This record gives sequence, C-alpha cells and structure tokens, in this order.
Amino acid sequence: MFENFDWIGAMRSSPVMVIILACSVVTFGFAIERGIYFWKRRGNPEETYTRILSQVKAGNTQEAVWTALGTAHPMGQVAAQILKNPHLPPDGMEETMQIAISEQRLEMERNLGLLGTMGNTAPLIGLLGTVWGIMRAFHDMARTGSAGPSVVAAGVAEALFTTAAGLLVAVPAVMLFNHFTRRISVMLTIAENRTRSIRHAMSDRAEDTGRVARSV
Repeated sequence: MFENFDWIGAMRSSPVMVIILACSVVTFGFAIERGIYFWKRRGNPEETYTRILSQVKAGNTQEAVWTALGTAHPMGQVAAQILKNPHLPPDGMEETMQIAISEQRLEMERNLGLLGTMGNTAPLIGLLGTVWGIMRAFHDMARTGSAGPSVVAAGVAEALFTTAAGLLVAVPAVMLFNHFTRRISVMLTIAENRTRSIRHAMSDRAEDTGRVARSV
C-alpha cells in the first residue's frame, strides 16, 4: 500500500512528522530503559522472604538485614527498614514501612509518566498533522485549479499519514505504560505483604524472648 508513497517528501513537507519521529525515538529509548530497570529488579522475593523469616526466628536480625539488602526486589529495601528498627512501636513501624514503600514507588515510577504522556499526546500530534496536511492540500488545489479525484486522494492520503504515525507511537506507549504500572503494583504489593509477615515474626520473637526472660 505504501510502496509508491513518498516518505522523504512527507517528512520534508510536514514539520509535524519530525515531531512524531522525535516522540518515537524518546518513547523507544525510555521503554528500553524501563524494561532493563525492571528486569534487574525482578529478584526472587519468595526465596528472600523465606531466608529472612528463618533468620528472624533464629534471632539473627543483622543477617536478615544483609539478606534483605542483597536482593534487588523492592521487598528487600522495605523489609530492611523494618529489620533495622526492631524497637519501634507498631505505629512507628507502620509509618517506616509506608515511607519505604513510597520511596520505592517513586524510584520505580521514574520516567514512566513520559510513556503515558506520549501515549496520550502522540495521536493528537498526528491529528494536528492531518489537519495541517488537508489544509495544505486544499490550498494547493485552489491554487492550481485542479480538483480531480487523484489529486484529492493523494493529498488526503499524505495528510492521514501523520495520524497513522501518531497511532504507531501511541499504541505501544500505552501498552508499555499499563504493563509497567501493573508490574509496579504487583511488586509493591508483594513487598508490603511479605514485610508485614516479617513484622509479625519479629513481634512473636520479641514476645517469646520476653517470656523466657520473665520466667528466669
């Protein structure tokens, strides 16, 4: 369908196509950066959680901290903040955990808003290019006095090209944005749930230690 289309001419005649091309490069670059980032931070939360839990029950809190900090998954960073402050009251522990989760969310959402912005604005930029191209096509027809079907079809096809290009940028951007957003939600939910379980294990350990001390 596009074998006879003048791609270079469309790029030269429409400044909007240059903008869309720049948006596609930016989207592609940040998508790769976020993909690599989440790949590095996938970790193994279940294995780490099991090791931390056994170390807490054995009273090896410092080893549990090292284990938590040794994983790339956000659960490790959140759990480490709780393990470092075992003497905080329940409200203090909850606040510490929520702050750690918020910090992890900010780090994981970095550059993610740009993908969402590209997904929302790229079709509008393409539509602007279409309107621009149709206006230019009608202007050329009025100037030359030719309004044959082939002339009109060629001008409209060239104008609609920018909308198609904008959609080609927007659809992957929206899909990646939704995928990364879902992944952040799952990772932080796992981090919160596992950290709460570690908190309960720490509380149980402290109660057992207190009963032993009182009995002695």
